[in-house]
Amino acid sequence: MSMVKYTEQPVRVVKLPKQDRYEIELQAEKQRQEQRMRDVALILENLFTREEATVKLVLECLYDVGSANLINKKVSFRPLNRLAKAIATMSKPAFRFWGYRWFKNNCPKLITDWLQSKVTF
Repeated sequence: MSMVKYTEQPVRVVKLPKQDRYEIELQAEKQRQEQRMRDVALILENLFTREEATVKLVLECLYDVGSANLINKKVSFRPLNRLAKAIATMSKPAFRFWGYRWFKNNCPKLITDWLQSKVTF
């Protein structure tokens, strides 16, 4: 076997104008920010998956308060009001199931967008 000598080719460095360097830096920074926001969304998805019971309890509390307020606002006839609240209580398990699915699919994106709006000037 013969040995091949590696000859290094000179590297030509091209100096970009200041404006072009600035644009490249901004583009790289924007890509880093987008990656970090994707990381935040992934972390939130992971959190909601791990804390499923907590999310369901929060949704259940919100359902109780929201349904009572909505029924009180829309149904002023007392006997019908009580009946509507009983029906709302019976439908809570179905809401918990569908509410959790909606929450898990939509909230990481919504929360990430909201957080991004808070740190963007």
